[in-house]
Amino acid sequence: MIPLLTTLSVISSWYGPGFHGSLSANGERYNQHALTAAHKTLPFGTRLKVCYQRCAIVRVTDRGPFIPGRELDLSKGAADAIGLTDSGVGRIKVTRLN
Repeated sequence: MIPLLTTLSVISSWYGPGFHGSLSANGERYNQHALTAAHKTLPFGTRLKVCYQRCAIVRVTDRGPFIPGRELDLSKGAADAIGLTDSGVGRIKVTRLN
């Protein structure tokens, strides 16, 4: 769990093309271009500030990641926004906003 307004450093990855248009765990259609994220336990709708080379605000809409050691899965749009797309996996700073 990420406490409110606390910044943590976590390992994150991104997902997109194979899931685009599928239902997310919250019932919304997954849009790989949106600024969204998947987390195992944070409530749906939680807003997070995520930073790598740049920062973006994302909303938790899905569950995951399911690979050991990873804390957060970003949509392709979110990964593009912060500069994580090319590396695929990286240590990012995450601040829970609500």
